[in-house]
Amino acid sequence: MSTPPATPPTTRRARALRVVPLLGPALVAGVAYLDPGNVASNMTAGAQFGYLLVWVVVVGNLIAWLVQYLSAKLGIATGKSLTQILGERIRNKWLRRGFWVQAEIVAMATDLAEVIGGAIALNLLFGMPLLAGALIMGLLSLLMLSLRDRSGSQVFERMIIGLLLLIAVGFGMGLVVAPPDPSSVLGGLFPRFDGPESVLLAASILGATIMPHAIYAHSALTRDRFGLVQAGVQRGTILKATRVDVTIALVIAGSVNLAILLTAAVSLQGVAGTDSLEGVYNALGTQLGPVIAILFAVGLLASGLASTSVGAYAGADIMSGLTKLNVPLLWRRLITLIPAFIIMGLGIDPTWALIMSQVVLSFGIPFALIPLLIFTKDKKIVGEDSNRKATTVLAITAAGFVIALNLVLLWITFTS
Repeated sequence: MSTPPATPPTTRRARALRVVPLLGPALVAGVAYLDPGNVASNMTAGAQFGYLLVWVVVVGNLIAWLVQYLSAKLGIATGKSLTQILGERIRNKWLRRGFWVQAEIVAMATDLAEVIGGAIALNLLFGMPLLAGALIMGLLSLLMLSLRDRSGSQVFERMIIGLLLLIAVGFGMGLVVAPPDPSSVLGGLFPRFDGPESVLLAASILGATIMPHAIYAHSALTRDRFGLVQAGVQRGTILKATRVDVTIALVIAGSVNLAILLTAAVSLQGVAGTDSLEGVYNALGTQLGPVIAILFAVGLLASGLASTSVGAYAGADIMSGLTKLNVPLLWRRLITLIPAFIIMGLGIDPTWALIMSQVVLSFGIPFALIPLLIFTKDKKIVGEDSNRKATTVLAITAAGFVIALNLVLLWITFTS
């Protein structure tokens, strides 16, 4: 009796080869965790409190992993973005328009922070006036979005990933020159505060980490890449790849954010003038040398450019999903640049504008996070991929924590 030929075992290499082509959307969405608002929050936290808030960066990234995976899963399971589903389910046109207005304001606030951060970087590197820098940032992001329209989403993903690597180098080299004390880093993993200002900074770090436009964007990115995936092996493979994708993206984002905080803790703690990005640049030049300062500015420029392009993509999806208006992405981009140009033109302090943009983003967190949790646990919407009870409990706990800290941020901001 002849024996049938043995089926070759599935090797790790073969599984990896199936997964690698599916990576990308999370790395693009992950850029939202490395925007100029994150840089400002983490630098300030390290400069003022040293290693105290290391645990906040770690907790923020763990929560972000769960939130971004749920957003990606929603796009894969339904073939629709979060805003599309909201647009279909909010039947009252005035309620839907109201939801769109708040989401649009949040998108513009996001864009404001990113354009301002890039304009500051151009000013630091080339002495360029802030208004001119904002104009150049707008033009560069328009070029990137135009290339996406012509060449497709995967080319856009590669551009963003390239900028992500530049961000990592720009913000990570400070630790190579002046590494932190390992025992102090481990001590920073113990959750604690040191007065109300440390609570404010913790809320700022989390507020700049879990951002509404990243939630909207990720579901749209997976929709555009994968469409509606039928049940079976293909869907299972894509969901596994998505978990890997989100893990890689958040490990990179978390490591860079931690590097920013640790660089400030090692080299800038107690140094005067580090309450602005310009002050941080000057202090880094004094403490670590001009090369590190220049790399910081390059990282800030890449951060602004990458995140403003992703923000514009999210804003276009918000408009089409909630209003059914398919305004061309480039035209919509021009509209959302107007607030940044006005602020730069009026000479308003850019660091103050950056901080206030993060406050506006805090208002938008519940409007994105709560519907995401509701939809991903509903079998009528996501079918067999609905959340398990443990996932739902973790997600509700994480959402409650993030929303509570954002409320603390708003309360401290408006009462101080």
